Amino acid sequence: MNWINNVVRPKIRSFLTTKREVPDNLWIKCPESGQMVFYKDLEANQFVVPGSDYHMRMASDVRLQLLFDGGQFARVPIPSVPLDPLKFRDGKKRYTDRLRDAKAETNLEDAVLVGEGKLDGMEIVAAAQDFRFMAGSLGMAAGEGVIAGMLRAVEKKTPFILFAASGGARMQEGILSLMQMPRTTIAVERLREAGLPYIVVLTDPTTGGVTASYAMLGDIHIAEPGALICFAGPRVIQQTIRENLPEGFQRAEYLLAHGMIDMVVHRHQMRETLSRICHLLMHQQPSKHVDKKKLNGKTHLNGNASEAHLITTRTTTVQVIEPEIVEPEERFDPARIEHHESEGGTEEATKRSLPKDRQH
Repeated sequence: MNWINNVVRPKIRSFLTTKREVPDNLWIKCPESGQMVFYKDLEANQFVVPGSDYHMRMASDVRLQLLFDGGQFARVPIPSVPLDPLKFRDGKKRYTDRLRDAKAETNLEDAVLVGEGKLDGMEIVAAAQDFRFMAGSLGMAAGEGVIAGMLRAVEKKTPFILFAASGGARMQEGILSLMQMPRTTIAVERLREAGLPYIVVLTDPTTGGVTASYAMLGDIHIAEPGALICFAGPRVIQQTIRENLPEGFQRAEYLLAHGMIDMVVHRHQMRETLSRICHLLMHQQPSKHVDKKKLNGKTHLNGNASEAHLITTRTTTVQVIEPEIVEPEERFDPARIEHHESEGGTEEATKRSLPKDRQH
């Protein structure tokens, strides 16, 4: 009977109908414009919707592959922590069950992935938070991951790059998750004492305790276009103050205009920008063999990278104005003017102190 149900009937059904099972993620809908994009095309375009230029959320391993040379990096080991120290259980599941489901879905041990490798020939350490793993929440394991990455950068004397994406502290761990805020702050101080760059890339969304701690303590803060960056969300603020918020409130462009972040960089130019900043802060020259027209061996699908010969300076386009040479007796001298004023020759002294072209 099982053989008939499992083999014979599906075969007969396949002959009688042409309907095929379509994977759920074959087509992705843009949240901003509603445009339907083929998943493979979206993946090849670094998860940026071609029409609306909307930046979709990205997995942590994909971010690190796009950052390092050739997409190759070595994972930095993270110390193990207790899985459920508070024996927490909400109305539906135990905390251990949620952890198990998140690990099975993402193939990650926790919300932070740390890797080390080369960026245009320079050794760097980078960490990326994955929003798929329980909304990228900050718990003991995530805190250990960030600290391990920073200490590894201090050990290797390399820059540290963090891709932040989080919904805040993990409520299932209570005060233990809040303790990661000062612990990561101390690790940031270790980087500064060593004189190493700490660069933060704020992605959508970066909120809560992560924003209140290590995500806003970097030397340089870069944000992706349209990223939500805040401590409390817009809805909470609006309900508290009972006023309408400005358009684009707490988005990357709004924060840039109000001086909270340093720059907003498109994802296609992110790797080039990070490489330039790291080499500049470490006083090193990028590798000469690096092809700036390609990104990890793949050409840009949504526009080429910036080429150096297209960038011109003002000295090549604007005529340089040479300074006018003024004789010593024609230069402004307050002492000479006061002396002549005392003698009653104010008009003559003023005329003599002016250049020749203004004595009329």
